[in-house]
Amino acid sequence: MHTSYLSITTTLMLILQTVGIRAFASPFSLRRLSSLATTSSSSKVNHSSISRTTAAFASPVVLPENITDSTIFTTKQSNPASSSLSSSTIILAQDSQFIKSLPDKRQYRAITLPNSLTVLLTSDSNTDVEAASVHVRAGHFDDPANRAGLAHFHEHMLFLGTEKYPKEEEYEGFLGRNGGMSNAYTDMEDTNYYFNVAPLDHDEDQEDHGGEEKVVGGTSSALSGALDRFAQFFISPLFDESMLERELRAVNSEYLNGRTSDNWRNFQLLKHGANHDHPFSKFGCGNYNTLTDGGDPLAKKEGEDTMDFGGGSSPREALIDFWTNKYHAGNLRLCVIGRASLDDLQRTVEKSFGSVRSPPPNFVANGIADQIKAGILKVPNEGESHLRDENGDFVFQTEHFTYAPNVAFGPDHLGLIREVVPLVESRSLKIFSAVPPLDDPVLRGSRPFSVLSHLVGHESPGSLHHLLMEEGWINSLSSGTGISSTDFCLITISIALTPKGLRERDQVLAKTWQWLSLIKDSVANDEHGLIEQYHNELRKITETSFKYREMGDPTDFCSAAAERLFDYEPSKILVGSAEYGEYDAEVARAFLNRMTPQNSLVVVTAPELEKEEQEKSKSSASDGLWLSEERYGGKYRQVKISDSLAASWNHPTDIDARLRLPGLNEFIPEDLSLRCDDEESLATFDPSFDYRKEHPKLLLDNPKLRMWHKLDRTFRVPKASIRLQLTSPNVYRSPRSITLNRLFQKVLSDDLNSFVYDAAVAGCSYRVSCVPSAYRLSVSGYSEKLPHLLDVVTNRIASLIEEMKEGEEAHPALAATFSKAKENLLRQTKNYIFDSPYETGSYNLRVLLETPVWHVNDYIAEMEGPDADAEPLTLKECAEAAEQCLFGRSKAVSLCIGNINEKEAKEVAEVIQENFLDKRPLLEDETPRFRALKLPDRAEAIKIFGTDVGEYEVPVVYEALAHSESEENNSVELLMQTGSSYELGYEGLAIQELISSMAYNSAFNQLRTKEQLGYIVSAFVKKINGGGNAFCVLVQSSSTLPPQLEERCLRWVELFRQELEEMTDDRIVMEANAVKANLLEKDIKLSEEISSVWGEILSTMPHSEHFKEPMFDRLDRFADVLTIDKDGGEEKEDSESSIKTGADLKQKVLEFYDKFLMPDSPERRVVSSRVYNRKAKDLFYENTSKPGFISSYDDARRLKQYLSTVPTAPYW
Repeated sequence: MHTSYLSITTTLMLILQTVGIRAFASPFSLRRLSSLATTSSSSKVNHSSISRTTAAFASPVVLPENITDSTIFTTKQSNPASSSLSSSTIILAQDSQFIKSLPDKRQYRAITLPNSLTVLLTSDSNTDVEAASVHVRAGHFDDPANRAGLAHFHEHMLFLGTEKYPKEEEYEGFLGRNGGMSNAYTDMEDTNYYFNVAPLDHDEDQEDHGGEEKVVGGTSSALSGALDRFAQFFISPLFDESMLERELRAVNSEYLNGRTSDNWRNFQLLKHGANHDHPFSKFGCGNYNTLTDGGDPLAKKEGEDTMDFGGGSSPREALIDFWTNKYHAGNLRLCVIGRASLDDLQRTVEKSFGSVRSPPPNFVANGIADQIKAGILKVPNEGESHLRDENGDFVFQTEHFTYAPNVAFGPDHLGLIREVVPLVESRSLKIFSAVPPLDDPVLRGSRPFSVLSHLVGHESPGSLHHLLMEEGWINSLSSGTGISSTDFCLITISIALTPKGLRERDQVLAKTWQWLSLIKDSVANDEHGLIEQYHNELRKITETSFKYREMGDPTDFCSAAAERLFDYEPSKILVGSAEYGEYDAEVARAFLNRMTPQNSLVVVTAPELEKEEQEKSKSSASDGLWLSEERYGGKYRQVKISDSLAASWNHPTDIDARLRLPGLNEFIPEDLSLRCDDEESLATFDPSFDYRKEHPKLLLDNPKLRMWHKLDRTFRVPKASIRLQLTSPNVYRSPRSITLNRLFQKVLSDDLNSFVYDAAVAGCSYRVSCVPSAYRLSVSGYSEKLPHLLDVVTNRIASLIEEMKEGEEAHPALAATFSKAKENLLRQTKNYIFDSPYETGSYNLRVLLETPVWHVNDYIAEMEGPDADAEPLTLKECAEAAEQCLFGRSKAVSLCIGNINEKEAKEVAEVIQENFLDKRPLLEDETPRFRALKLPDRAEAIKIFGTDVGEYEVPVVYEALAHSESEENNSVELLMQTGSSYELGYEGLAIQELISSMAYNSAFNQLRTKEQLGYIVSAFVKKINGGGNAFCVLVQSSSTLPPQLEERCLRWVELFRQELEEMTDDRIVMEANAVKANLLEKDIKLSEEISSVWGEILSTMPHSEHFKEPMFDRLDRFADVLTIDKDGGEEKEDSESSIKTGADLKQKVLEFYDKFLMPDSPERRVVSSRVYNRKAKDLFYENTSKPGFISSYDDARRLKQYLSTVPTAPYW
């Protein structure tokens, strides 16, 4: 697979979003992640920032005095009517100068404030979310030698108060009250801060705006207030001495979380193996010891609980120095998006960010755009050649420039084979090759790496991927950018090995280098211009993708655009890397010459490597000594690649005859016309109607299939999506049946690669997935090619099943694929024991509260052990199980949406019925339904466990012990059930959502910030399959045991009740408006509408025919519950709620809280899920015999026999 890889650090950030880390973004901090959504996959709740990580802080460079730019003119000259705008602000690009996609209706302006801060203003009158981001060209590469992790720690500290807003919760609290959130991340050479708010319709008091006017021009009070608070990070942070200790411990906790992660271990190993004089080698996360220059968090002074900074020194002066040197206007970029006009946004930014310090004299930021403009980097004029040295070779100006003379990966650090032992069972082979930065002026236009990556990762017959898969040696292969910085880049070939592939890794490596040699030869001797044709195909695909690129999430956009301001001239910020130049064969050859064994690092990862009895291979590092990396404890050994092995790889004498370059792509779309512009569609078009409010039409309704259809008239892109769910009671009938169906999904995925890979490259995709109640199939992308793709996928499903039914002997290649699928599924299933403690705790709650549910051990037993040996899973049995679910009796629902008209949708329905719905439909009672179980209240718990549990505040405790000896964390998830969705209804569910929205910040501030219990803290609503609901408090800690964590969570529940009581009615209304704004947020691109609509349709599937109509306006109804008439007391028409005033709303909140969450409520149903690290195992074992304590799945199964189920009827 060709991937536009993120850097390893960015990939890690995205992974870590699942574990509540502010520094690296967390869904726990995303207030918009509503439990009321039908699906959590919608991109509009995902505010992860994607960083290219190629920026760096450079020493000030003298700006040539004669630099001019004809595109620069002052605001006063260009906007004489806008007299209130600063005449000193320079406009770099007006809206008409920006290169935009067709769907992009936003307006843009790039400016430079008088203090030299460059800003991108974005006006979107239809946005429901306003956002901003500041990107700083400084990261952990800039950490001082004696304070590793300072940039990361500095990022934490900026959130904890400024001179203007000294209260540490002021910024987050203001955002929360305005329906928003914030986050930040620290990367190698960059730090990014971002926030969003909802432009609400409520008024706030003057005090909440710091005594300033609530609206600056036409900018919303939410955005102007947030920008004012945000700007103070870069004007006057406090770095309060009293907050240092606890934030040091927070960073230390984050570090300890990473010690059990193979991702963090592998990244640090890569840094550890680099030149230690280059900043890439630095320890970026930092910990208590490094940040205090030698302190120990456990150190104590005689007679006192702790010692100041653990015996080390305060990092405050280092923080101030870092901020002073790096955080000035020349080293920042700001992007803002709001509903207001560009002029109003400019006024707001001038007012809020105008006081940021100016840069030092003649400062030039270390960004490609600025350095080209300053003449530091030379770009040839049209018709001129790139710079060359005295030998005629290209000069890559950015390579080894920023940190010269230090080179991150020189000859001593490359030409190596490194073996690594992972924590979890995984096997991989990676080849890292050092190349110039990919945005170097020589490479930026022709982009040779795009073609190289495309060919290396190709999956068609004849490709390396296809050959290695056919041999059963690999599970996947991809190529992309592994590490990207301003002065070097590591491009990566990443291969996931099978156990067989590990044993045959000499062959895997030999074939890989043969494939690279074939590509090199083709580039060097491209007589027929094939490589250029590949380049032109990729350019066309990229250009088409940009042409129809829809407006993205405002927060993501701001975060990415603020970074791009360093590397692109403003008018090209939007198009960015989508702008392709002509193919340059000479540049391609020069780039490919870097792909040699001597210039590469080969990393093999597998648990078997530490076993001495393993057969030695040519590519083994067994002659090296096992070592341990000091920060994360990664175990590794390495040796130099021998000259003979390097020669055989670099110049293979033979190339496998099965290897051949791919043909040209037949899936590239040609017909990009819009169905909504057809004559028939235009005749019914109403320009005054908002077609986002148009619900899908039920096109077909029979006992076998319900087909929904909606023609897109809103987003106007030539794309469509076809979704299908085939509901079957056979998928989850037993652990064996679900295991067989999951295996078929894997076999199908492997098999279809060669059929549909070109479609994926060209912008079309398919997915066939197995969920407990059904199979789901989707095809999406450019509408012209979707019918063909659907035909390919459905036909291959049928033919594959027939081939598999013929057995292993008839199809040995399929048998090998099936065997590999079993190995992979077993490995993935067994690796669950290495999940983080909080994930294990959450899983235990699921198996306790849902039925039917099979335990993970049941799946393992089907694939491994005496029962599996006696009755093994077979290829034929797998096919029969899949056939029964896909082509047997089922109930189907489908959606055709996008650039597809009614006639075409009916043709899709015919294909579905002909291929899948030959049998009679399911009976109503055969539809699979899952049930949520009701926890015992205190009286019921006493009846089940005895009177002793009456003494416990939490009568049911589910305990587990972490599997890994290296796991240092404990966790607790306190779950309090709040009733079924049916019983709560619209009003109860809306109140529950409001409480959850308010609770998150309170829990975080109390349990994480003040009490320092752990780095991962959250309070949230949990949906239980089968109609159940619960409110949860979660903490993961490396310093506190589960019983103490549980006790603090319980005390917070009581404390938060007091906070709610003390809130004014107006404050409650404000919080409700924030939730309401999130609920009413419009879909901003077609994929979001598809996700929303399909989620509503699927929500009807478990229910009887009485509830089969999707509630497409469901979120509007929730919002209506939370709508308070400003004039007070008027009856709401067609409302689901009788709440009329703020007082009514507050009373409902308190009644809900008292009934379900407070300890003195007879109706409280609560369970605590504890997970202990191995150091606390004695305490775990002490509790196993106590009443009310569950310590195994057998215990849980026994308890479930006493529990009743909640109603499954929907609340609508």
